[in-house]
Amino acid sequence: MRTLAPRSTPLRADCVADSAGGLTFDVPAAGEAAGAHMVLRRRDGREEVCLPLTPSGNGRLRAALPSSVALPEGRWDAYARVDAVEPRRLHLGATELRSLAARAPSGSRGHVAVRIPYATRQGRLIVRSWLRAPHAEVGELLVGQGVLTVSGRMYGAVLGPHACAEIHGRHASAPVRRTEVLADRAEFRFKVVYAALEPGVWDLWLRPAGEAGPAVRVARLLDDVADKKPVFTYPRTRVDAPYGPVEAGPYYTRDNDLSVSVTACASPQ
Repeated sequence: MRTLAPRSTPLRADCVADSAGGLTFDVPAAGEAAGAHMVLRRRDGREEVCLPLTPSGNGRLRAALPSSVALPEGRWDAYARVDAVEPRRLHLGATELRSLAARAPSGSRGHVAVRIPYATRQGRLIVRSWLRAPHAEVGELLVGQGVLTVSGRMYGAVLGPHACAEIHGRHASAPVRRTEVLADRAEFRFKVVYAALEPGVWDLWLRPAGEAGPAVRVARLLDDVADKKPVFTYPRTRVDAPYGPVEAGPYYTRDNDLSVSVTACASPQ
């Protein structure tokens, strides 16, 4: 008989991450389940990845998503399917993801691939995937009096003598601000002066080869936190800018990219 665990309860997949960034998923099965697959569907509906579910003992099936298997950037809903039967939505079970936080990719492949499983509010399993080529990984953020210092590491590109950081305003009319980058091999550091930014949202980029080269979005991906915005929070600083007082501070976007928010302070009544 080809079947998964009963439909009366949520079908949970336990997940373990390895040091290379690969994931394995264990799903309970009732009896033989030949022809079973774990199906990952990207949220935009354009792609689907099928991973065989094979017996792993103790009435469980296992699917492997090694780091060598391409998974384009995005959010992927997880399902289990046996033959032509309608796939069942997977819920996230127990996880062991500590190895993701200890990863230090070599960058020799020219890209960084990150996959982090997480649960929705309803408990449904999502795999968030990033594929950056090259990648500028945020390390330490130092929030000073009116200045943000960003330190990190470059993967998949060489930091040249003309490397610079760019601060892009979300509005098309906002000018691009450039600032000097201090580089030591793959390590980088640059400063963002809040008083030089108009109110709005500003995205941080790095140009390893200088202004003539490609721009790389600055982000924090190499850990086990799928959504950093509510987890990594930083103090906001009040500064006097040429156009009036503002409050500014860094934050991570929904995609874990690093940005700076600048808000005009209300005039005293």
